[in-house]
Amino acid sequence: MSFEKFHLASPILHGLEACGFALPTDIQNSVIPPATEGRDVAASAHTGTGKTAAFVVPLLQRLATTRQNQKSGCPRALILTPTRELAQQVTEQVRLLGRFCRVDAGAIVGGEPYGPQIRMLRRNIDIIVATPGRLIDHMERKNIDLSGIGVLVLDEADRMLDMGFLDAVTEIASAIPADRQSLLFSATLEGKVELVARRILRDPLFVQLTTNHDTHSSITQKVFHADSFMHKNSLLTHLLQNADIEKVIIFTSTKRGAEKLAKNLTEIGHSSASLHGDMGQNARKRTVDALRRGNPRFMVATDVAARGLDIDGISHVINFDLPMVAEDYIHRIGRTGRAGAKGVAISLVGPEDRHKLASIERMTGQKIRRETIPGLGPQSRKTLCERTRQNDGLNSRKKSKNIFAGYSKTANSFDSVTR
Repeated sequence: MSFEKFHLASPILHGLEACGFALPTDIQNSVIPPATEGRDVAASAHTGTGKTAAFVVPLLQRLATTRQNQKSGCPRALILTPTRELAQQVTEQVRLLGRFCRVDAGAIVGGEPYGPQIRMLRRNIDIIVATPGRLIDHMERKNIDLSGIGVLVLDEADRMLDMGFLDAVTEIASAIPADRQSLLFSATLEGKVELVARRILRDPLFVQLTTNHDTHSSITQKVFHADSFMHKNSLLTHLLQNADIEKVIIFTSTKRGAEKLAKNLTEIGHSSASLHGDMGQNARKRTVDALRRGNPRFMVATDVAARGLDIDGISHVINFDLPMVAEDYIHRIGRTGRAGAKGVAISLVGPEDRHKLASIERMTGQKIRRETIPGLGPQSRKTLCERTRQNDGLNSRKKSKNIFAGYSKTANSFDSVTR
């Protein structure tokens, strides 16, 4: 059935139609009815399932049906997100879905000048999408008044907690009227996330469509074991020659690693770019927009791209380095196989990565399929030792050329720089 069954205001239905939303997804079917009735909801769902619309639609419905006097610097709804990229994407989604609702939305994020944000807050803005740190700054400077907030949304709450925003989120929630409606969305509703949901939300309805043991049914997951740094190089070189690859995100563990890998891929003829936390906001936006247009085809990124990055046509995700936190694996591979499309997630696992792979498989409750490439399969330990001894003399006299200059062979990862 269509969105009309939710008895939404006609401007919202027009916005859904203009955005190409024909039928509600599972998460939308589960969240929109209780949320439009004013119920607090805590929901979990995989990325790419339409969860943003699941909270934007009831939010717009509330604003459309409960008009009130509003003063400058006093928004009516607040959406908290963990990252700048996600905040900007959510803001764009609000504007698109609310294009016929006369709703004004803006983003308050770090890494951007305060002046334009202060001027925006002086308008009668309806919806603020913010990262916790920058919002706290504006609260301390008395630039924003949260006393008029009727709806609080915590998007990707698990990520906010992972990033150390628990105190900030708690402080923000305490500054908002207690009779507000609260909606929380997370990859899982376990552990600390459940505790926060019960602390901040009032008698919430828990909607749990996914757990850590669920699989991404639209994503084919593979593991290729690598004996060494050079072996991992060879595997990646071979994989990138696959004609089925359209757009690919390659994840590394460090900022410097992303820069070096993207540079070296470009030098051998691949259109590549890097994305990491040290880049300015404008540079990051240009990189993401370029990938959306299809040039470059390859983006080498840290976990800054693991969440909140919604790009159509990502055919493959390659974990050149496995993530330090097992939960980030779920978010990384969720960049492909979105909105019903098929995707492939490949992990290159060196000897130092075995414990990370074991953690991922314990968390997901499944064993990821191992594959080998003819001629590039892993060797036995005895064969590797013999090969190492044979090559010791040659390697001492001649540097081996490879596309990943600067990579640390002992650590099996790029220079140890935090992302």
